[in-house]
Amino acid sequence: MTKTNSSIFHFAIIFIVILEIRTQLSDESEFLVDRSKTGLTHVPKDLSLNTTILDISQNYISELWTSDIISLSKLKILIISHNRIQYLDMSVFRFNQELEYLDLSHNKLEKISCHPTLNLKHLDLSFNAFDALPICQELGNMSQLEFLGLSATQLQKSSMLPIAYLHISKVLLVLGDTYGEKEDPESLRDLNTQSLHIVFPTRNEFHFILDVSVSTAVSLELSNIKCVLDDNGCSSFQNVLSKLQKNSRLSNLTLNNIETTWNSFFMILQLVWHTNINYFSISNVKLQGRVGFREFDYSGTSLKALSIHQVVNEVFSLPQDYIYKTLSNMNIQHLTVSAAHMVHMVCPSQISPLLYLNFSNNLLTDMVFKNCANLANLKTLSLQMNQLKELANIVHMTKEMKSLQQLDVSQNSLKYDESEGNCPWTRSLLSLNMSSNILTDSVFRCLPPRVKVLDLHSNRIRSIPKDVTSLETLQELNVASNSLAHLPGCDTFSSLSILIIDYNSVSNPSADFFQSCQKLRSLKAGNNPFQCTCELRDFIQSVGQVSSEVVEGWPDSYKCDYPESYKGTPLKDFHVSQLSCNTALLIVTIGVPGLVLVVTVTILCIYLDLPWYLRMVCQWTQTRRRARNVPLEELQRTVQFHAFISYSGHDSAWVKNELIPNLEKEDIRICLHERNFVPGKSIVENIINCIEKSYKCIFVLSPNFVQSEWCHYELYFAHHNLFREGSNNLILILLDPIPQYSVPSSYHKLKALMAQRTYLEWPKEKSKHRLFWANLRASINIKLMDKAKEISHTQI
Repeated sequence: MTKTNSSIFHFAIIFIVILEIRTQLSDESEFLVDRSKTGLTHVPKDLSLNTTILDISQNYISELWTSDIISLSKLKILIISHNRIQYLDMSVFRFNQELEYLDLSHNKLEKISCHPTLNLKHLDLSFNAFDALPICQELGNMSQLEFLGLSATQLQKSSMLPIAYLHISKVLLVLGDTYGEKEDPESLRDLNTQSLHIVFPTRNEFHFILDVSVSTAVSLELSNIKCVLDDNGCSSFQNVLSKLQKNSRLSNLTLNNIETTWNSFFMILQLVWHTNINYFSISNVKLQGRVGFREFDYSGTSLKALSIHQVVNEVFSLPQDYIYKTLSNMNIQHLTVSAAHMVHMVCPSQISPLLYLNFSNNLLTDMVFKNCANLANLKTLSLQMNQLKELANIVHMTKEMKSLQQLDVSQNSLKYDESEGNCPWTRSLLSLNMSSNILTDSVFRCLPPRVKVLDLHSNRIRSIPKDVTSLETLQELNVASNSLAHLPGCDTFSSLSILIIDYNSVSNPSADFFQSCQKLRSLKAGNNPFQCTCELRDFIQSVGQVSSEVVEGWPDSYKCDYPESYKGTPLKDFHVSQLSCNTALLIVTIGVPGLVLVVTVTILCIYLDLPWYLRMVCQWTQTRRRARNVPLEELQRTVQFHAFISYSGHDSAWVKNELIPNLEKEDIRICLHERNFVPGKSIVENIINCIEKSYKCIFVLSPNFVQSEWCHYELYFAHHNLFREGSNNLILILLDPIPQYSVPSSYHKLKALMAQRTYLEWPKEKSKHRLFWANLRASINIKLMDKAKEISHTQI
C-alpha cells in the first residue's frame, strides 16, 4: 500500500511539472507524442522531427541508444519511466540540447554514465536499483536543476558533495529495501534544497537513525513510517522528530503512509508541537491499539496549521471524548481532519484561536457545534461530505460564530422546511456553499442577509421566488445543475456580477436580462435546452451587444434543443427574420398590399366594367354546356330556324341594323314576323308556328316592348312552350333599362322571367359589342339539316 501511494505522489509531481513546462511552450512550437502503455520494446522510429514532448512510459523498453533520439533536436521533455532499462549512458542525449525534463524513474537502473553537456531542469532517477546515490561530478554542473529524484540502498555523506553548491528546489530521495545496513546519519548535511521528500523502505518497523534535521530544507516530507510494536512510542522515529527541534529553518512537515498506535500518534503530535514547524500534515494513517489518557501540552508551539487526512481506525472501542477534546482545544489557527470517519466534534472548552476549520468527508451530524460560543474567532468552516440533514440546525449553529465568513456544507442531505420559522444566520457570513444537497425553492427564504458568494448548484431548485428577501450584497450566484426555467432578474440581486446557471431547463431567456443586470461581469448559461423560436431572437441579439468576456462558453455551449430541425445549431447561427416574429408588422405587410389590390380591382371593375364581362363569359359557358346536353338529332328533326325574334316596332331599327346583320352573316337563320308569317293564317297561329319551328326565341326587351300587346302574346306562348318541352329556348336581350313601375301588372310572366333568368344587356360602349355578339351567337349556334333549309326557302 505504501509503495503504491508513493508512486501516486510521484506521478502527481510529474504531471504538475509537465503542465508547467507545457505552459511555457507556445502553441506553434509544442508537439506532443504520447506512446505510453503501447507495449513498446524500443523507442519508435517514426517520431516527428518537431517532437517537443515524448511520453513512452509504462512499456517494455530495456535499452536507450543515441540513434533512437538523435533526430529529435527540439525535444524538451522525455518521459521514459516504468520501463526495464538497467544501464544508461547519459551521452545518448548529447545531441538533444533543448532537453530540460528527463524522467527515468521506476526502471531497473543500477548504473549510469554521466555526460558534461546536459543542463537539465528536471532529472528523476528515483525508484531504481542503485546501491549508491547516482551522483557524479557532471551532475554538479547542472546549474538550472530544479528537481532531482534519487534512489539508493546506502547513503554516504561524501555522496552529496558534487551537488552541494546547487540550489535545488526539490529533492526526492527513495531509500531501497536494504537501506540501514550501512547508514551514515550525517548523509544529508551537504544537501542544499528547499524541499526534501524521503521515501523509506516498506519494512516491518522504522528503526533508522538518519538525521533529517541537518538538511537545509524548509519543507520536509517523510513517507512509509511503521511503528506498531512499541506501545510507548516508536523510539527511532521519535528520535528523528526530536532532532527537528534544533532546525530553525524547517517550517513545513508532512508525514505520509503511517501505521502506528493511537498513543504513538498523539506522541508524534506532541513532539511536533514543540518544534519550530508552522505547518504539519499527516495523511494516509492507519491507527491501532488503545488510547492512553495523557494530558496534551498545548504550550510553547509555533504550529499554525494541522492537517490530518485519510485516517483508518482499526480499534472498535475508543475514548472518543478524549480524542475530540484534544483536537478541539488545540490553540492553532488552522485545523483539518478529513476522511477520518469522525462522528462528532465537541466545542472548545474556552475561546478558541481557530480561524479555519475543515471537517470534510466525515460522519458529522446536525448536532455538531450546537450552542457552541467558543468559536467566536472562526472565519472559515467546512463541513462538506458529512451527514447533515436539516438546514435550520446549521443556521442555529452559525448564530454563535460571530466572525464566520465562509461556510461550506456541500455534498450533504440538507433540506429546508419553511415552517421552522426565521433563519438567524450569523450576520458576518459572506460566502456560503450549499451545493449538492436536496434544497428546493424555499431555500431562498433562508439565506444570510449579507452573503456575497452563494453556491447552490446541484440541488432541486425549480424557480427563484419573486418575494425572496432582497440580497443587495450578493455578487456571485451559482445555481447550475438545477431545474430553473428562466434567468433570474437582478431586481432582488442588485449587486450581482457573476451568475452560473448552466445545465438547467432555461429555454427562452428574457431579452431584458442584461438590461436588468447592469453590473454583471460573467454569465455562464450554456448547456440549456434553448428553444430556437422568435422569443429567443431578442436574447441572441442582446448577447451580441455585450462583451465576449461576459458570456462564458459562447458560442460552443449555447445550442438549440428545439425545434428538431434546429437541434444542435449554435445560437449564433440561428437567424429568423423580423417580419416572421412581429405579428403587427406581418399584418401590415400582408394587409396593405391586399388592401391596395382590392382597391385596384375595384377601380378596374368600375372603370372597365369588369362585372359585365364576367357575366357575359358565364352566360356563354352555361349556354354551351346546355347545348351539349340536348341530343343533336332531335333538334335537327324539329327546328327550321336558329331563332325567332320578338321585338317592338319602335325597336325595329336596332333589330334590322344591328341584330339581324350580325347574326345572319354567320349563317344563322332568323325567323321574323314580317317575312316568315304565312298569309291567310291568324297572327296567333303564325306566332305559335314560328316559336315551335325555332331553336331559340329572342325577346328584345325595352320600355317599348312592355307597351306592345303582340309582344306580350309572343312572350306568353314562348313561355308556355318552355314549360311544355322543358327546354331553355328563351333569350332575353335588354336593349334599354325597364323601370319596375313601367311594367304593367299583366306582364307578371316577364317580371318572373327577368327575376329567374339571366338576360343579355346591350352595351352602349362599342368596345363591348364583339363580346356581346359572340355570346349571342354561341347561345343559338346549331347545325340545321339541309332539308329544313329547303322547307324554309319554300315557305318564303
